[in-house]
Amino acid sequence: MGVEIRSFRDLVVWQKAMDLVDVVYSLTSGYPKEEQYGLTSQLRRAAVSIPSNIAEGYGRHSTSDYTRFLQIALGSLNECITQLEISVRLRFIGKDGVKEALELCAEIEKMLVSLVKKLRVK
Repeated sequence: MGVEIRSFRDLVVWQKAMDLVDVVYSLTSGYPKEEQYGLTSQLRRAAVSIPSNIAEGYGRHSTSDYTRFLQIALGSLNECITQLEISVRLRFIGKDGVKEALELCAEIEKMLVSLVKKLRVK
């Protein structure tokens, strides 16, 4: 028997996305000061957008709206991955430092894709 979902907070994908926000904020706290309004801000906004869109879609109570917001979350996730890779290229963080964030991103991506597929079947 599955776990009853009463709120978006019960969704494991939302919980993992919130963990990613924590990791991204921690990583970007060491970015150069001149990136405060550049890559630091952009990466944080992309990360925050993921759980926000999962929650907003869940609250719409329409499968098509929910699916659309999950796809937006996927887009923000891809944006986040790209910005993490840019951060490594610019040497703001090392490959070891970004490992946890990228692993979380991969996990979240699988969960979002799976959830979208399940919703499309309904």
